[in-house]
Amino acid sequence: MTLISLHWRFLRHRQVGAWLAMGLLSLSGCMPRPLEVSVPVSSWPGYEYFFLAQQKGLAARHNLKLTTAQFSDPQEIVHAYLRGEIPIAQLTTVELVDICGRAPERCPEVVLILDESRGADLLAARRDVGSVKALAGKTIGMTFSTLGPYFVSRALQRSGLTLDQVVIRNMRLAEMPEALAKGHVDAVAFFPPFSDAALRAGHSRVLFDSRQTPGEIFDVLVVDPAYLKQHFAEMTKLLKTWQDAHRYAQLHSREAAALMARRQNVSVEEFQAAERGLVYFSLVEQRALLAPGGLMERNLKAVQQVQQQLKLVRPDAPLPQVNARVVQEAGR
Repeated sequence: MTLISLHWRFLRHRQVGAWLAMGLLSLSGCMPRPLEVSVPVSSWPGYEYFFLAQQKGLAARHNLKLTTAQFSDPQEIVHAYLRGEIPIAQLTTVELVDICGRAPERCPEVVLILDESRGADLLAARRDVGSVKALAGKTIGMTFSTLGPYFVSRALQRSGLTLDQVVIRNMRLAEMPEALAKGHVDAVAFFPPFSDAALRAGHSRVLFDSRQTPGEIFDVLVVDPAYLKQHFAEMTKLLKTWQDAHRYAQLHSREAAALMARRQNVSVEEFQAAERGLVYFSLVEQRALLAPGGLMERNLKAVQQVQQQLKLVRPDAPLPQVNARVVQEAGR
């Protein structure tokens, strides 16, 4: 082979390589960019699975870019949604009903049940208060924008009392352990991680928990209707990512619990103890729960009725809607 032919072969190989490189660049330019979505996270075990998914990169397989925005208190998420700063929120059904009463034009739609509380929500009192019935005439600390009024009203009702027969003090969740320890209130309605320090200190006892109200206390993922209409694909991918996070936690329980507990600044043991008070439902199980006339729709009606009786929600407030299409699409 002559030097000239070798030279031409070398040039041809270089040209082919350049064509291949240009082709790969062209293909990469045609690949769809990952869809982006941000989910707010506050201190509640059932809200941590989007954080876990972000930390482990679980959204990538669905061509989704997931970020989480951290809030110190669930009330801050409610206020951020009301201010129009976020289109997605992790909330209790009580907080959802409250938002729809205050901003009916942006009443969010339920797309996912994050968990059902069966023991995680607590009514705790000073140790010298022996029962719920003994709370008559005493002061109970609660946060109006969370489950507090609804949950306490259900506890009192079971003992033949009403909210009119106790003194209600609205306070932040973070203030409750100290208020209880110093005797500023006789009882509080709270949940982990806010309840962990109070119970660990031994100043209080649990009088009532959400195991006594099965099928009533839910946390949900909600979306602004306009945003949902425009970003339906992102929402289906987000729900798939949420389920992947739960699967990851089942396979790597200690590692997952350590990650989520660290964000909440509690021990792994405390986080796992709190989770024992929660029930999670797969996407397949949620099809029936979110269907028209299903458990979630009935629960929202019941919650709204109680909130209206307590004069915390206007009588003409719209009922939050349940959108079952997202979970049906994601569960395929």
